[in-house]
Amino acid sequence: MDHPTDFRGPFRTDQLARDAYSESAGILRAVPLAVAVPDDREDLQRLCAWAAQAGHPLIPRGSGSSMAGAAVGPAIIVDLHRLRAAPSIEPSWQRAHAGVAVTRAQLDAAARAHGLRFPVDPSSGAFCTLGGMVACNAAGARTLAFGATRSWVHAVECAFADGTSARVARGQAARPSDPAPLTRWWSEADTLRAAAARIPAPAVRKQSSGYGLHDFARTGDLVDLLVGSEGTLAFFTSVEVDLAPLPRATATVLGAWPSIDAAVHAAALAREAGAVACELLDATFLRVAARGRTLPVDASSESVLLVEIEGESTEDVTVRGEALARAWRLAAASTVQLGLDPESEEALWALRHAASPILARLDPHIRSMQVVEDGCVPPARLGDYQRGVRAALASAQLDGVIFGHAGDAHLHVNALVDVRTPGWREAVQSLFQSVTELTRQLGGTMAGEHGDGRLRTPLLGDFWPADALAQFRRLKTLFDPAGILNPGVKVAEGGAPVTAIKYDPALPALAPRVRSLLDRVEAERRWDESRLELLDATG
Repeated sequence: MDHPTDFRGPFRTDQLARDAYSESAGILRAVPLAVAVPDDREDLQRLCAWAAQAGHPLIPRGSGSSMAGAAVGPAIIVDLHRLRAAPSIEPSWQRAHAGVAVTRAQLDAAARAHGLRFPVDPSSGAFCTLGGMVACNAAGARTLAFGATRSWVHAVECAFADGTSARVARGQAARPSDPAPLTRWWSEADTLRAAAARIPAPAVRKQSSGYGLHDFARTGDLVDLLVGSEGTLAFFTSVEVDLAPLPRATATVLGAWPSIDAAVHAAALAREAGAVACELLDATFLRVAARGRTLPVDASSESVLLVEIEGESTEDVTVRGEALARAWRLAAASTVQLGLDPESEEALWALRHAASPILARLDPHIRSMQVVEDGCVPPARLGDYQRGVRAALASAQLDGVIFGHAGDAHLHVNALVDVRTPGWREAVQSLFQSVTELTRQLGGTMAGEHGDGRLRTPLLGDFWPADALAQFRRLKTLFDPAGILNPGVKVAEGGAPVTAIKYDPALPALAPRVRSLLDRVEAERRWDESRLELLDATG
């Protein structure tokens, strides 16, 4: 491959560098064509202009913690980790500005120094980048009260496929200085908004599938389409987000139920009580978490809920927490525990984090595969979805762990797959197909907060009407007419959803040096560190 002559950052085509970017946190593997690391926004613009002229596809990448495969593929991986301008906090506006490589944890820490916070908190917050969160419209446990990333983004600085750039903010109108992508956009914005308004919205509380047509139809802001676009319309170089005040007091309520339906009813009670988070731990989760430890609930429980309440005072959250605890006891809870101080709250939430270390210590031939890990359904269908996923695992003869955000009827599934077992690939494919059909029948989405990526983009026709797919294609063409930005994501190009699974022992082995590096990144959760820098440090 030819190299961009005026590109200042590293540009690598050697096998070691390419292999180091062939995997992300999800299940897919794809060796890229090259790896580019822009020094700054101007360097990124030069790379885009060169790639547009040469016809080379580009894939943006932040920490590589993407689950759906949007950060891997047969293209030039653009590692954005150098775009890490430190967070700048404007307390009077309750707003922050930061480079896209800043992690959610770094942004939140800077905000907390001013009595503020960034309330969108995915479980990957310690290492996911702000740019990645904006790219997939990330959410997390507290979406129940605060919504997903999209509603908190005020503006994004973009580098477009043709090498131009612009800041796009809420309330912004067309300007004579707009680059070509924005000029094309403004010429059709009203038409697209009218078309978006005619597309029925799914009855789910969380959605990171497709483009944000329904939010755009409501607001008319281009920001709502850029957020969640997974690098298919533009690169983001910096972001401005709104912040929220820190809570004055919190309380945690834990409850266990002998039946799925009772727990679903209890989740509805938590929503009505104004909970900011309502997490579910399924019996499959409890079975794994019970290995080697004593649980604060009966390990035979069908479901456990963990709820967080925020309020203006300790007295406020105590009264509300006790009221919810009483309501849960009347709703047939077998166990109810209340945490009213930081230590007791932390002890209750520790159960939510119990399985991850255990999963990491499984037999190395048993892999935790996030193949159907982001399904979200209408809240009234949560019990049907929970039972259906269990049935799909059993039918595929796979073990698995189910947990997630009960308040939003959004569950994560880790299939536990022994890759020595004959037919394991067919079992994984069967699970994928069964849960896809289950989710479609229940009126849900396969992508509640992790995006479509390469894993789910081929399924969009099963969940979106033809009119929506046509608008997706039109939007993509307006901003990226040559189709060089993350091709195969958001707009399907054909092919099977599940292709090369990185855990497959039949795949060509990566170089030992690379394999060791990637295993260390996963085991030590060092996702936010540059793979290229880590690779060079081992040489």
